[in-house]
Amino acid sequence: MAISQEQREFSEYIVDLCQSIGPVYSKRMFGGFGIFLDGLMFGLINNNVFYLKVDGESRKEFEELGMLPFSYERLGKIMSLGYLQAPEEALEHNEIMNLWANKGFGAALRAAAKKRKA
Repeated sequence: MAISQEQREFSEYIVDLCQSIGPVYSKRMFGGFGIFLDGLMFGLINNNVFYLKVDGESRKEFEELGMLPFSYERLGKIMSLGYLQAPEEALEHNEIMNLWANKGFGAALRAAAKKRKA
C-alpha cells in the first residue's frame, strides 16, 4: 500500500510534536506508521489519525474523552489493538502532546516490563 505525501507529512508532524518526550521516530507499518521512543512503539498513525498505546492504568482517561480505538478487519472480524486516539488538543499544542505521549510511552514501558518478567 502506497503512502501518500499527506500521510508522510502528518507522520513527520506527529514525530516533531512528540520530540519533547525524547528522540521519537517513525517506521512504516500497518499501512501507516509506528511511532517509537527507545525502541518501544507507543503510538501509531493510520489514515492520518494518531493513536497512543493504552493499558489498564491509562485506558480510562482516553475513554472518558470518547477516544476511539484503533481497529481493523481480519478474516471478517473487527480486531482492536491496545491503542486509542490521541485527543484533538494534543495535536495542536506541544505541552498537551507531551502529557499524552508520556501516557502512551508509559503504557509501552509497562508492557515491555511485563514481557521481560514472563
